[in-house]
Amino acid sequence: MIESATDAMPALSPKAEEIVRRATEFLAVGGYNGFSYADIAQVVGISKPSIHHHFASKAALVQQVVARYRAEAALGMAALSANVADPYARLEGYCRYWADCIASAQHPICICALLAGELAALPEEVAQEVRGHFADLTGWLRSVIDDGVAQGVMAPADTAESEARTFMATVHGAMLAARAFGEPAMFPRIAETALHRLRCA
Repeated sequence: MIESATDAMPALSPKAEEIVRRATEFLAVGGYNGFSYADIAQVVGISKPSIHHHFASKAALVQQVVARYRAEAALGMAALSANVADPYARLEGYCRYWADCIASAQHPICICALLAGELAALPEEVAQEVRGHFADLTGWLRSVIDDGVAQGVMAPADTAESEARTFMATVHGAMLAARAFGEPAMFPRIAETALHRLRCA
């Protein structure tokens, strides 16, 4: 997997944590170019120079946001693997998490999916974290599919690597479609198709 700042992530001050949280919210709405330090300063209630005290540049801030997002996603995947014995049910749990997030509008889309659309224009340190997230997710999906085959609950039509990428692309495409059409219920319908593709008849 790609090396990441998640390997040794320093603790942040309460104010820096708030800056990261607000930046995450802005990223989920408009991507990398959808906000500025002026926007952060306004909602956090501090000056732009104060933000620079915590994060020297916007690239440094967004790298921290994505690194933390990546670490949290990895913990979530590890928890599914540890607590759900049935590999197919693990994938159902992953899709259910996103269906709930989209329906509640709490976390309506994977920020890495949004940032992937801007990848060519992103600072390299941010792009590396985005690529790392998808590498982590692909690796986890591949391991779940391999486990599903071993347990006889999945019958993929292609290699585990190819199926993992197809599943990932379908799920993230479903997030974008649900947002584009303003129909949260579209996500679980599309995700169910991706799940059905893997299940044994």
